Amino acid sequence: MVGVGLGVTAAMVATQFLDVGLNTLIKAANTNGMSNFVFVVYANFLALFVLLPSTFFYYRKKAPPPIPTSLFCKMFLISCLSTAYQTLIYSGIGYSSPTLCSAMVDLAPAFTFIFAFIFRMENLNLKQHSCQAKIVGTVVSIAGALIVTLYKGTPLNFKFLRNVVFGGNGTYLSVQSDWIIGGVLLATASLCLSVLFIVQTSVIKEYPEELVVTSICCSMVVILSAIVALFAEGNTKAWIFTSHQDLIAVFYSAIFVVSLKSVVCTWGCRKKGAVYVAMFNPLGMVIALGMGVVFLGDSLYVGSMIGAATIGVGFYSVMWGLTQENNNLVNENNENHDFVTSSSAPLLSTKNLDA
Repeated sequence: MVGVGLGVTAAMVATQFLDVGLNTLIKAANTNGMSNFVFVVYANFLALFVLLPSTFFYYRKKAPPPIPTSLFCKMFLISCLSTAYQTLIYSGIGYSSPTLCSAMVDLAPAFTFIFAFIFRMENLNLKQHSCQAKIVGTVVSIAGALIVTLYKGTPLNFKFLRNVVFGGNGTYLSVQSDWIIGGVLLATASLCLSVLFIVQTSVIKEYPEELVVTSICCSMVVILSAIVALFAEGNTKAWIFTSHQDLIAVFYSAIFVVSLKSVVCTWGCRKKGAVYVAMFNPLGMVIALGMGVVFLGDSLYVGSMIGAATIGVGFYSVMWGLTQENNNLVNENNENHDFVTSSSAPLLSTKNLDA
């Protein structure tokens, strides 16, 4: 059990590095006019060429169990949420920066906890300190996200880092963006991600076949995102990528995010639940701060730092509450096991004496 827990933790940490790497590539590609709607279509379509052969190879000797109609409907809902999440988050990055994206996605643990409680995946006992910590952490996280979105403050100077990486003038210096619109889009994406985790956990608990679920959902996302892109993009030139940065972003997203990360997160939802998977998102904030300044020449603002720190406090409060609940559960199981063992011992002794 300890080995499995450490494996899930390591996998979740790795997904944060993959996510921030993609967000950085997206921001760089957006400076060249790449369409986010078209990007979602191409990334998911290319991911199918990774997922489908992997699925057929994995189940070459034993076919997966049939999928009930009710479960298929839930997969369609996951696909709708995934399409909305990808479109919103890439558009939000275009308006703002990967740093703000990581800060707003930190809302996912708070939103996921709220939805988990609504759908009775989490218990709420106000007398327990662990439950109080989770509630306080949820409120603090939301407050931190509002600070990041609504208050920028004084910019912090990191020109020395830009000179090291770009040799003076950065190639990908961030353009002036609409911080509010970007924050709203990213917050909405975080909300979609939280609901996605909840539905995904429900599906994978009932049908524990990660590759099948991911492949089916990805194929649906291709269709849904293509419909959205056809309506959203009136310019046919948007479907042609002219920059190598656009192609790198598409291949990276298809292989490492849509394929690998989706399977890992689905597996994590089955092993540990939706709240556990979501609570690793704040780690991306730390990664994004460094990558945004070094590779994109982003400006850091006092408001972003204060908001990120506030979100971090809320995140660790929720994580502490979850850890306490897990420890209490382990202790209860151990006590029950000891009680059963001690209760059965006299019966066994009596039976041997009678014999």
